[in-house]
Amino acid sequence: MNWGEEAQRRLIEISGCSTDTDGVTRFPFTAEHEAANRLITGWMERAGLSVRMDAAGTLIGRKDGPDSAPTFLIGSHQDSVRSGGRYDGIMGVALGCLALEKLASDGTALPFAVEVLAFADEEGVRFPTALLGPRALAGTVDPAVFEMTDRAGTTLGQALRDFGGEPASVASLKRSPQETLGYLEIHIEQGPVLEQAGTPLGIVTGICGIERNSVTFTGETGHAGTVPMAGRRDALVAAADFIAAIDKAARDLDGLRATIGTLSLKPDVVNAIPRLAELSLEIRDLDDAQRAEFAQFAVRIGNEIAARSQTGFEMVQTYRQPAVPCSAPLIERLSNAAQVEDRPAPHMPSGATHDASAMADLCPIAMLFVRCKGGVSHTPEEFAAPEDMNAAILAAARFLAERTPIISEVLGT
Repeated sequence: MNWGEEAQRRLIEISGCSTDTDGVTRFPFTAEHEAANRLITGWMERAGLSVRMDAAGTLIGRKDGPDSAPTFLIGSHQDSVRSGGRYDGIMGVALGCLALEKLASDGTALPFAVEVLAFADEEGVRFPTALLGPRALAGTVDPAVFEMTDRAGTTLGQALRDFGGEPASVASLKRSPQETLGYLEIHIEQGPVLEQAGTPLGIVTGICGIERNSVTFTGETGHAGTVPMAGRRDALVAAADFIAAIDKAARDLDGLRATIGTLSLKPDVVNAIPRLAELSLEIRDLDDAQRAEFAQFAVRIGNEIAARSQTGFEMVQTYRQPAVPCSAPLIERLSNAAQVEDRPAPHMPSGATHDASAMADLCPIAMLFVRCKGGVSHTPEEFAAPEDMNAAILAAARFLAERTPIISEVLGT
């Protein structure tokens, strides 16, 4: 079988489980999710897995190992953003199933149990929360999330119950770290690095930490035609200087990403000097210390600009998520498995958050990136080539079946 072509066929088919035809729109606990689960169930059964859905809405395909053997997990999410692509998330589920189907067709028995996990909600589009499935397995779910509502006023708890899940039982889903070997997630890169390197696969070294900050410059308004340029206290000009300084500084730091994503002005009219400029500053880095140092730099440069421009300045952190390193033994094992024609797969950080970030609270994690055309994602133009997905399937199969058992590498036994 051409595994990559089969992956493409399956992903095209499941992309039809969408509320519209402009890309893929599939939210958790909906009719489209239910239709997708029916197809995923078929994929799991073809790989020889027994299938069930847990109380958090995660579809689980399992193949038992020898008695008392621990379990290795493979997974990703089935949901999409609005008008997204047909690979983000769901490709990892499809390729995990196909890797196990290949091992079964080769007659390869693994010395541990294995599960493929199709998580319900990673994108956080329908409800203002995400990662319910992996957090349930890690035992980190905040019960307050079940009271969060979507735009129609339906709570997450009610949507989950209507789908066949049970919020009251989610806490009981916590897995034992001693019985969980690790977690592998296969995902499109969502960036241009692999395409620029001319290689199909990349090994993720860790998931970047993220912090978000609310930044405010306060000046003084006045008539655009009557207030002289000298002596103006223009909040937007101060904000522009800040934006330029942040961009320049971030370009000099390897691995750091700084983004000004929003900008709001008051009075926001064409003939008045802005008295208020509010913007967001998001900082991502695999090195939490470097991320924190950059935030301190942003505060210093903001105060310097405010002093020069006679404006007020305030920066308040609104969100923080620590970086999550991947397991060194699993990185090494995956690196060995992912070589293509003796060319090593490059090591790279993930700037985006994935289900793996929540699974890291349970067990060692590994991630395999697959090249995507143009580095684009979350759009209908998202594309991964069959030959690249084939390379990922073969790498995942080698990773699981390598002569040195995962049990020895992870547990040191």
